[in-house]
Amino acid sequence: MRDLQTRIEALWADRTPIAEGDPEARAAVAEAIGLLDSGTARVAEVDGNGEVVVHQWLKQAILLLFSMAEMETMELGPFEYADKIPLKSDYQASGVRVVPGASARWGSFLDKGVIMMPSYVNIGARVGANTMVDTWATVGSCAQIGANVHLSGGVGIGGVLEPPQAVPVFVGDDCLVGSRCIVADGARLGDGVVLGAGCVLTGSIPVIDAASGEELARGSVPDWTVAVSATRSRTFDGGTFGLPCVLVIRHLEPGERHDKARLNALLREQGAAT
Repeated sequence: MRDLQTRIEALWADRTPIAEGDPEARAAVAEAIGLLDSGTARVAEVDGNGEVVVHQWLKQAILLLFSMAEMETMELGPFEYADKIPLKSDYQASGVRVVPGASARWGSFLDKGVIMMPSYVNIGARVGANTMVDTWATVGSCAQIGANVHLSGGVGIGGVLEPPQAVPVFVGDDCLVGSRCIVADGARLGDGVVLGAGCVLTGSIPVIDAASGEELARGSVPDWTVAVSATRSRTFDGGTFGLPCVLVIRHLEPGERHDKARLNALLREQGAAT
C-alpha cells in the first residue's frame, strides 16, 4: 500500500497524467478507491492516544477521481442518474440490506449487517457493522460511522473532502443519533452517545456539562453520555440572545449501558426526544 500511496501523492503534485488520460494514472486512482470501497483502507482513524489521523493520500485519490471521471448516464430499473461516480453493487453478497430508494457511491464502505433505508452514503464514508442508516439520513463524504449505530430519520452527517488534511466527522460505536440532528465540520461523538433529536453539533459548538456548567469541549461529545440541544446566553449591542450549544445531561457509570425506558423518561423530563 505504501507504493500506491507514493504514486497517488505524485499524481496529486503533478496533475498532467490525469489531464492527459494516462491509463496508469487512472489505474492507480481506481486501485486506491477500490481499497476504500472494500474497507481495506479508510480515510481516517483514531490512534492509540484518541487522536484522529487523516490519511490525506486517500482523500487526494478521491479528488483525482472526480477530476478524471466523465459524466455518464446510469439506468437502474425505472431510475436514471447522471453522475461521474458509479454506485456500489453486490450488497447481498456483502451482507448489507439496502431498501429501494437508498444508494451508496463506489468508494464508500458498508460493513456486514448495515441496513440502509431510503438514504445516501457518499464516497470515502465508512459505516460500521449492524448500523442502521434510517430514512432520508445522509452520510457525507469521508464520514466515519461506528458499529451498532442508529442514524435516525433525517440525520445529516456532514462530509469533507477539501482540504485533504481536514478531519471528517467521527461517530463512535453504539450511538443513537436522534431524528433531524446535524453532525458536521469535523464534530465527534464518542462511543455510546445518545444525541437528542434536532441537535446541531459542529466543530465549533460548545459541549457543556449540565451538572457543573463546565464547557467540556467544542464539537466533541464524550463516551457514554446523553446530550440534548440547548442554548447559552450571550449579550451583544443589540441585546441578549441564545446561541446554540449541546448539553450533556447524563454520564453513564463505567460499564453501564443505556436502559431504553430510563432513557426515554430522562429525555421527556428534559423536553427532548430521540
